[in-house]
Amino acid sequence: MRSAEPSPERQSDSRRWGTRGTAAATFAGQLSFENVSRRFGKTAAVEDVSFTLNPGEIACLLGPSGCGKTTLLRIAAGIDKPDSGRLLFDGQEVAGPDRFVPPERRNIGLMFQDFALFPHLPIIDNVAFGLNALPRDAARGIALHALERVGLAHYAESYPHSLSGGEQQRVALARALVPRPQVLLMDEPFSGLDQRLRESVRAETLTLLRETRASCLLVTHDPVEAMGLADRIFLMRQGRLIQAGTPEELYRHPADAPAARFFSDTDEVRGEVRDGQVVTALGTFSCPERVRGPDALVLIRPQGIRRAEGGGGTEGLITETRFQGDDVKCRILFKGLDEPLTALLDSRAAPQRGETALFRVDPDHVFVFETATPQPI
Repeated sequence: MRSAEPSPERQSDSRRWGTRGTAAATFAGQLSFENVSRRFGKTAAVEDVSFTLNPGEIACLLGPSGCGKTTLLRIAAGIDKPDSGRLLFDGQEVAGPDRFVPPERRNIGLMFQDFALFPHLPIIDNVAFGLNALPRDAARGIALHALERVGLAHYAESYPHSLSGGEQQRVALARALVPRPQVLLMDEPFSGLDQRLRESVRAETLTLLRETRASCLLVTHDPVEAMGLADRIFLMRQGRLIQAGTPEELYRHPADAPAARFFSDTDEVRGEVRDGQVVTALGTFSCPERVRGPDALVLIRPQGIRRAEGGGGTEGLITETRFQGDDVKCRILFKGLDEPLTALLDSRAAPQRGETALFRVDPDHVFVFETATPQPI
């Protein structure tokens, strides 16, 4: 039996994915949730959720643990049933008050968070498991082609325990794709990988998904991951859909203060609303119509606080600095504020602790909301 730790040469080979453009394509499906709710006892895991995953689209269900993401995925896969509402696949009801189509008849693939590989089966038989309607030789041939695409054909006769976490993830992905599902569901597929490996695996997975042309709904709690992968993001909180849109729309136009906090760190100051503007200790900013005043909550991203050039700006005292390579994270105390704010400044021009400097705020990184906002998610 092969050792659990491949040689350095084999490790290097195993990280190479196969030739791009060789994955088998499918006919993408459409998946629609219509007013879907699911309760467990008195707890509403999902509450009146509606959205559509379009054919060929890669979308992310994003939110903290317990917000209903995985419940929606289980309903889509047919592992769970909604208490109310409907699930439509290509316009046909597959789950609802009057109909339930079992998982094996939905042509929807599911990739579990823990990969769920069968430890007693060789890798090639793991991948071929969903092709039981085909003759064994034909199924293994298709499985081998899928393993070639993810760069693991040389491990075909090995067993899951001898693979690294990243390699097991690639086997699970190959297994999910070989039946050529019209929709692929992925539950936190990268959460078990270390940070160094995660980015490269995500990039290769995205390329492979584009090749297959399948629609994909991916669950994650990581906003950076969602923005890097998704055509659209569905932001969940406490069982409800809070906001849907492109990554840029959600990042630049968050629906509320908790949504803004979820996508990045923020500083928070209070402002006074005057004639469509909000006045703060750091300057005056546009105030959206939804904020009626007299006070407002102003959120500022750390990258929005910058050194003022060419005069003007607000004077601040540097109380703390932390070198982070290209950036320095600074804590800056401004007149009129009780607590210092955090800023990310270019490390080549950042002031030192104890110095004063003039700063300005980029309005693109400022968000204004009513003061009575929900608690952060």
